[in-house]
Amino acid sequence: MSKAYEMAIGLETHVELKTKTKIFCSCPTEFGAEPNTQCCPVCAGMPGALPVLNETAVEYAIRAGLATNCGIARFSKLDRKNYFYPDLPKAYQISQYDLPLCANGHVDISTEAGEKRVRVMRIHIEEDAGKLVHDGARGTMVDLNRCGVPLIEIVSEPDMRSAGEAVAYLKKLRSIVIYAGISDARMNEGSLRCDVNVSVREKGAESLGTRAEVKNLNSFAFVAKAIEYEFRRQVEALEAGEKIVQETRRFDPASGKTFPMRSKENADDYRYFPDPDLMPVVIDEAKLLRIAASIPPLPDARKRVYMEEYGLSACHSEQLVLEKAVSDFFDEAAKRTEHRRALASLTLSEVARLMNEAGIERVALSPAQLAAVADMLGACRLNAGGAKKLVAALWATGGNPEELLRRLDLEQISDRAILGEIARRALAENPDMARDYQRGRQAALKALMGAAMAAAKGRANPEVLQEMIVGQLQLTID
Repeated sequence: MSKAYEMAIGLETHVELKTKTKIFCSCPTEFGAEPNTQCCPVCAGMPGALPVLNETAVEYAIRAGLATNCGIARFSKLDRKNYFYPDLPKAYQISQYDLPLCANGHVDISTEAGEKRVRVMRIHIEEDAGKLVHDGARGTMVDLNRCGVPLIEIVSEPDMRSAGEAVAYLKKLRSIVIYAGISDARMNEGSLRCDVNVSVREKGAESLGTRAEVKNLNSFAFVAKAIEYEFRRQVEALEAGEKIVQETRRFDPASGKTFPMRSKENADDYRYFPDPDLMPVVIDEAKLLRIAASIPPLPDARKRVYMEEYGLSACHSEQLVLEKAVSDFFDEAAKRTEHRRALASLTLSEVARLMNEAGIERVALSPAQLAAVADMLGACRLNAGGAKKLVAALWATGGNPEELLRRLDLEQISDRAILGEIARRALAENPDMARDYQRGRQAALKALMGAAMAAAKGRANPEVLQEMIVGQLQLTID
């Protein structure tokens, strides 16, 4: 490359709201129902069927706005966005155009360079479209169950400059909507998905380049790969003297590439106009205060508690709040122990992994049990390896942590005489490693520690054991 380029990335994130019924009718919103069993004349777009706005959807959208530091419009309206597609039976989508419910907010993210603020341009409510089901033998079928499911679209400014920043922003948004209680944000079910807008410009340039929009990305990995590919593609095109076309593209997971779908539409192409069947949305101060009071503590608030009250590192605190289920589990366990740092390490290294493998709804360990293990770690009755084994045993069989500790013979050995003898034997059985260490090869110490720890069946206090090994090595040198 003869020039230095940078990306400008903006995300349009679609979040399904977890209301019991759809946004303009009383049909249920249950995921995974048989096709076309959760629709009625309203969401199927039958002539003469009139919509009625779901007030809970509006309240959830306001929660999202407050949670992302947006201003809330006291007056907004719903508009018809006109376009034809087989999964849109009315041939228009009810959305919001020029008067969104929420605007001018921000989300703070953690990056390798430190904290960064990503501006939120707007949040508006809209209805979801149906789903096309492709069957090679029978063609393409339409499932209208998703038609009318309430959505919010969170539109960021193009403030992100790397795939890592975009993923960090999306993860933060996901945490926020889950903590706020407005969505389950399950990307594998489509309740959180995003469109990524990527443009490239020379570093130092003030104006943005021509953007391409990559549609319907439903995993963090796909978001990162699509952005990285788009950057390479656009830079190569600019280097070759080509112009970037403003277009909508799709991401192919198999190849890791994006491909053109159609030219990118402008707002004029949708012929927006106010929906005559729906009244404007008016929010008074009392309602706004009530909704604000209903929002539970959000990730940043919990992170501050972990750092300021529990003395946890910024890294551990950030990781703990990423998944609400993990954070909730940690909070319950933290009420039962003073060893919060040990508890945080156990939660992140073991509990989060086990939850991910088994599923959050199948948690087989109680916060009280984990707190007991943290107390053992804090009191040096257990080392990290023993704690891992004890947590795994509690997860598999349940029971009393103290009884399992004794039955599995996991209690840490800290007796200096015993560890001194183990160290002596390890040196005697591994003279080559001892000589390597004496010649200045630090890796040999790790190997000697491994041999000694194996002799202690993993129960040795690692700090005392290393002290014994180094001390005896020093004696042989002297």
